[in-house]
Amino acid sequence: MAQGGSRSVKNWVCGTTLVALVGLRTTCYADRMWSATRVLALALLAVLLVVRPAVAPASAELVLLTTGHTLSVAGHEFQGDRVVLYLPNGGQISAARSLVVKIEADPAPPTPSPPPVAEAEAVAKPVLASLPYAEIIDTISVRHGVDPTLVAALIEVESSYRPDARSPKGAMGLMQLMPATARQYSVSDPYDPRANIEAGTKHLRSLLDRYDVTGALAAYNAGEGTVRRFGGVPPYPETRRYVEKILSIVDAAGE
Repeated sequence: MAQGGSRSVKNWVCGTTLVALVGLRTTCYADRMWSATRVLALALLAVLLVVRPAVAPASAELVLLTTGHTLSVAGHEFQGDRVVLYLPNGGQISAARSLVVKIEADPAPPTPSPPPVAEAEAVAKPVLASLPYAEIIDTISVRHGVDPTLVAALIEVESSYRPDARSPKGAMGLMQLMPATARQYSVSDPYDPRANIEAGTKHLRSLLDRYDVTGALAAYNAGEGTVRRFGGVPPYPETRRYVEKILSIVDAAGE
């Protein structure tokens, strides 16, 4: 409930490392850093991701997004109300033009690194398409820089996608907002799916800014104070099972 690792590429978190979209850390007790271009490719599944071995322009550019984050790309092309961003690995992303504030020359061009074929296919697969509230989850997750599959997995564990769910402790709705959390994010109706997912994702985003993915999930379940006190995931069987179950769902979605 919301309180005021895995080997898969899907297990990413947007942290505080900038000069790219986000800092990425995978878990399962081993950290790895992935390029920000791959992170954005995952985050923008909701706005049409296309990965193909196209030849990207030679110049390098920095794209400033409305979220305040930046992305280093090989080039871009405006197509009406869309923008095509050419990735250094040869892929491309088609996104809403309104997401881009400005594009300027990148003083430190990225080094192309073609991804394995299996990885490219996994990135291109819209894993949320068949899930309840997929469009809402995608839209809100992308806006706040959180992996949509992580949000979907959290909802599955918290409420089994039941918008009217209420726990004995008073947690409410899809992402099981506690009353204090609902007030913190000005949620008037915590049983409204969109309002609940918006607040829950904002709260998860704030936790991801402070902890790695396992710590953030533990804080969502047991409270941030508990995670601070134990310096990570607390030794509570319930919380440990909670974190492991969410990460296993995210990992399975990437297979």
